[in-house]
Amino acid sequence: MKKALIFGITGQDGSYLAEFLLGKGYEVTGVTRRVSINTTERISHILPKLNIVEGDITDAFNVMRVIEETEPDEVYNLAAQSHVGTSFSQTHLTLDVTAGGVWNILEAIRHSPRCFDMRFYQASTSELFGKNYDETENGEKFQNEKTQFMPQSPYAVAKMAAHNMVRIYREGYGMHASSGILFNHESERRGEHFVTRKITKWVGEFVNFKRAVRKEYNLKIIETVFTEDKIMFKCGNTGEVLSKFGKLRLGNLDAYRDWGHAADYVRAMWMMLQQDSPDDYVIATGESHTIREFLDAAFNAVEIEDWSDYVMIDPEFYRPAEVDYLRGCPRKAKSVLQWEPEISFEELAYRMVKHDVKTQGLQRPDLQKVPANSFKTRQIHMSDVQEEGQESMAQCPPHNEMEFG
Repeated sequence: MKKALIFGITGQDGSYLAEFLLGKGYEVTGVTRRVSINTTERISHILPKLNIVEGDITDAFNVMRVIEETEPDEVYNLAAQSHVGTSFSQTHLTLDVTAGGVWNILEAIRHSPRCFDMRFYQASTSELFGKNYDETENGEKFQNEKTQFMPQSPYAVAKMAAHNMVRIYREGYGMHASSGILFNHESERRGEHFVTRKITKWVGEFVNFKRAVRKEYNLKIIETVFTEDKIMFKCGNTGEVLSKFGKLRLGNLDAYRDWGHAADYVRAMWMMLQQDSPDDYVIATGESHTIREFLDAAFNAVEIEDWSDYVMIDPEFYRPAEVDYLRGCPRKAKSVLQWEPEISFEELAYRMVKHDVKTQGLQRPDLQKVPANSFKTRQIHMSDVQEEGQESMAQCPPHNEMEFG
């Protein structure tokens, strides 16, 4: 039985990779940091099948000990401070974890007596390219393994350092070390501070909030009124405001991204380590979509055709330096690895919205960073307006049907 060691097993990619490797018959060990809260939610359904050890990739001695004790055949590093926006405010932490942690793992493997029995995968990122791209003869933009890196964030700088270290250890020490330059990959397990999940979680909460208003007052909402930053629900006959809900607050809607599903991308990780020779591969769908297009797909999933009244642009969510266009060319991965993405852009958005409508609500009510005592608060509870509308409620017509718009 092959053994796999996953750093970052509790994240989106780690959970899908663990599922995939278990399905392949691997013995899987995951490394998690000791924290005061439960971080195993994404892997709770497979936890009994996993070996979990405490560790931290910023601790070189700890990394060496974990690798010695687990004796893995394959080592996957998915651990990082991976939020681009956060990297601007937590620069040193991002460098220590995202770059320094990789160096610790590479050194531990290099000094192990089993060095040449192990294969190493490093999660690189399309953020390495920054504003750079190549063009076809027809003027189509793309990035591949030969496109020059031009990082636009501390996160990307840290990832570039890690990417280059993998290459150096591969060429200098003969290690089987590969990097996957993964373009944006999302899923139902995506962290809520990433824009795709922020959108679908908001949609899920909005749909459930509107259902709750109807249930509370036993009526059909006739009129939905949009203000600058709020959505108001009014009683049909009286026009009384029943409740309010904060709009979805976003930054740049015109950035292009190549979005795929994480479940497809972890297959590519494993495929890289099955090759006789290590190498670096771009993993992408080859399609590019704007955030506006993702909004289209997400709102269409709940039968809202025009989302413009539900979204407001907030300068707070603009980055100091933005990556404008990303579209990967996965030709090498398709040719060498025989890898193909299976889940389309539209299916990705639909799955995420379906999941978030089902599970309801956001886990982090401060997600849009609006003070709780501000007029911009995301939602005002129904009890806040119930008293003033008490008399008029009897005049509101009952309802049976359900609508999303």
